[in-house]
This record gives sequence, C-alpha cells and structure tokens, in this order.
Amino acid sequence: MNNKIASVVIVGGGTAGWLTAGRIAAQHRTQTGSTISVTLVESPTIPIIGVGEGTWPTMRSTLMKLGISETDFIRECDASFKQGAKFARWVTGTPDDFYYHPLMLPQGFGKTNMAAHWQALRNEQQLQESFSAATCFQEAICELGLAPKMITTPEFNSVANYAYHLNAGKFSTFLQKHCTEKLGVLHVLADVVSINSADNGDIRSVTTAQAGEISGDLFVDCTGFQSLLLGQHLQVPFVDCSDVLFIDNALAVQIPYDSDDAPIASHTISTAQDAGWIWDIGLIHRRGVGHVYSSRHTSEDQATAKLAAYIGPAFNNASLRKIPLPCGHRDIFWKNNCVAVGLSAGFLEPLEASALVLVELSASMIAEQLPACRALMDITAKRFNETFRYRWDRIIDFLKLHYILSKRTDNAFWIDNRDPATIPASLQELMQLWRYQPPGDHDFTSNNEVFPAASYQYVLYGMGFETCYDYSEHLLRDNQFAQEQFMKNKKTIEQVTRSLPSNRELLQKIHLHGLQTL
Repeated sequence: MNNKIASVVIVGGGTAGWLTAGRIAAQHRTQTGSTISVTLVESPTIPIIGVGEGTWPTMRSTLMKLGISETDFIRECDASFKQGAKFARWVTGTPDDFYYHPLMLPQGFGKTNMAAHWQALRNEQQLQESFSAATCFQEAICELGLAPKMITTPEFNSVANYAYHLNAGKFSTFLQKHCTEKLGVLHVLADVVSINSADNGDIRSVTTAQAGEISGDLFVDCTGFQSLLLGQHLQVPFVDCSDVLFIDNALAVQIPYDSDDAPIASHTISTAQDAGWIWDIGLIHRRGVGHVYSSRHTSEDQATAKLAAYIGPAFNNASLRKIPLPCGHRDIFWKNNCVAVGLSAGFLEPLEASALVLVELSASMIAEQLPACRALMDITAKRFNETFRYRWDRIIDFLKLHYILSKRTDNAFWIDNRDPATIPASLQELMQLWRYQPPGDHDFTSNNEVFPAASYQYVLYGMGFETCYDYSEHLLRDNQFAQEQFMKNKKTIEQVTRSLPSNRELLQKIHLHGLQTL
C-alpha cells in the first residue's frame, strides 16, 4: 500500500485544528490547485476549551506564513502584546518577591558570560539590579506598561521582541475564516460517530452523522483531551506526568477593566499561591484571570477563595469556569497515518505558555515534512515522535525548574515539589552542572530545543540561585566588556522608555489606523 498522500483530514477545530489546516494548506498552496486537499471536520455541538491566551514570539512568523495581516489579527482577536512573564511571590512569597522571564536575550549573550559578572558585582555590592533588569531592557518596559514597538514600526517588526495575548475563541473563528476563504481548506460541520480502519491498521475514513463518510490519506487528531483518533481508536496510551508537575485543575474568569483607559499589562503575570499560581493576562477589553492548583494540596473552595481575594470585588460578578487539566502526553504522537496536535497530544500546565507553541511546532513539521507517499510515512512518524518526545521532556524540565528553586514552606505543595523523587534525572544533572557553570548553549545542543539557555538563566538567577566560580575564574576575565554591556543596557532603557507608547495607547492606534504593512 503505497498511495500518494493527496488528502489530509483534520478532525477537530479550535486553534490546534485551524492552525494545522492553515499551515498545511499554505505550505502546499491548496488554494492554487495543489494536488493535496485539506479538509477540517468539526463538531457543531462540542465547544472548544479556549483558554490558551498566551503565545510565543514564534506566532508572528506563523501568522506571516499564513498570509495574515497583523493589524487584522489584533483587531479581530482582541490581541495585545506580550513581552514575557513576571513571576510574583515564587521564591519567598513576600509582596516584594518577583522576577522576570523576558523575551529577549541578555545584553552581550553569546559573547561573554554576563551571569558570572552580574553575580560577582552583586556579591560585591556594586550592582543592585536583578539579573533581568541588569542585562535586558525589556523588564523596564514591562514595569512601565509600555508597548514593544511604535505605530510607525511595520507589521511584525519590533523594538523589543514580543508575542501576543489573545482571545482564543475569536482566534479560532478568525483562523477558520482565513483558512476557508484564502487558503482553500474545506470545512465540514459534522459529528464523528465512527472511525473506520484499513486492512493495514491505518484509518481509512471517519463516518459522520451529518456528512457521511470522509476518507483521507493522513488524519490529524485535534479532538482535544478525548483524543478520539490517536488515543481511543489507535489505543496510544497516555503518559501521566503528575508525579513531576502537580497542577491538575484550573478556575478561570474574565474580568472587565475598571475604566476604558486602564493600563494593559504587556506581560503575563504569574502570582504564586499556597498550592498553585494565578495567571493574569491583559487583552484589549478585559483581563483573563485564572487559578491553577493541585487538588492534592488544596480544595476547590480554598482555590476559589484565593482567586476571589486576588481579583477583589469584581469577582462577585464573574462567571467561574472549572477546567480539569490532565498533566501528561501520549506515548507517541504519530501512529500509522494519524498524528495528534494540541490537547489530543497532551497538556502541561500553562506556566510558560507552551500549549500554543507546541501546536505551531507540530503544524510546521507536518506541513514541511508531509510525506509524499504512504511508504515514507513511517519514517516521518518516527522522526516526529523522537522530536516531540524530546520537546515535551525539555518543557517538563523547564516548568519543574520554577518549583524546585522556590523557598516557600507555607504548603506541602512547595515542599513536595522540591522532593528529589519528583525531579527528572535530566534536570538534576543540569542543576549539578550549574552549581559550577552557568547555563550555556553547550547544555542544549539539539536542533529541537524549546527554551534557550538564556531562559534558564533568567529563571535560575531570578530565583536567587548562585553558581560557584571558584574553579572557573576564566569566566570572569571579560570584566571590561561586561561593564560595557551593563552600561549599554542602562542607556537602552533610557532611550526606549522615552520613546515607546503605553501598551494601551499603541493598541488603540492600531485599531484606529492600523500598522504599516511589510
């Protein structure tokens, strides 16, 4: 059985389904007579989860590849700019406890080890700023509520690197319209009632209640947590990761601003609680706020009370939504002629907004390495599975890093997170290395890395970790260059804080005038 791959059927909509459909259709120019057809089958009755409101900067290139205008995207999806994350009360739990994970590399990164020089100056009382503040101007922008660009900056270009916050429901609708009208994706509204196998174990077709049988050569499972094709039909087991990451539930609300001119934070705010943390994301018309927590360490009532206390009186008028968050992923992601993308592949807590970037990476690899015929598919599947198992493992390591560095003792949640039995061996090895050398590119040599070494530096040194340089004094030899970089960062802060508009001001101008197109 070696037929040409001519038809791709995506089962399930939402962001995962439509991003995947769009990437494949755009890559293979379905609209202009490609021999590959893309069909998306979506239930008219099952609502999307729709809580993934934070992206990575990669979303900018994804939108460009889809041929989407940034102005249209911002207007239609209630999008705002995101320049990283602020982690509050993660180390000690006190009101003044915070650090940033910005979206830009530290000044001088790759030329010298700024972390070593920063730590030495801090210990000698010659430097007061945090690692992020001393090496990256983005923290200052965020603290002042400024945007990452100006209205004269063309679409997708930047002064400071940025991602987006967005309304997930509106984003799915926006993608659906673009994919069907501009990219030639066929949209079928129908409920899948059965999955039909070929003699070799592949999926031959899906039978729907409203549109009959729909055949395909490659099936993409975007059916959410139920994983209808890969999990249920092909029986690929779920790998539970709750022994490492304890978060398993979310309580989500939407909160209006106090006034039309209220500031819009240009970063995600993650505030630690006694058994979890609260996200706070600013969109153009509202905030998305939610409490993710471990049900093993607190009750739903206690978690709700923490969320209400964080929000204040506005909580009383909000509609509270509870979302179970199974922590883990499928054992493999591509089996036979079926590949899972999005929640059907797995889910990890939203601490570093990894859900949407995994969708982007999956969709890109499928689109760019779509096998020409069935005989090649198993090779592609093997590569895909190796690539994404590595990526899931690295994301788990990075998320766990935030917990093991905390010094909080107010709940067993934090104490249990520091138990070595819950820390992956790969992360334990890295922590041993970093006791005597800072994270560097040499620690992450795969082509499939998700977080760069700089991200680990921001978290490690933001949370008070210290590296011992007694046996690696050579890392402190570029003192003059390092001093120049610290000074350069200060001057850049002065420049950008004078010139950049507030996040709200820029968004209002975009809605009114639009950005310049590239």
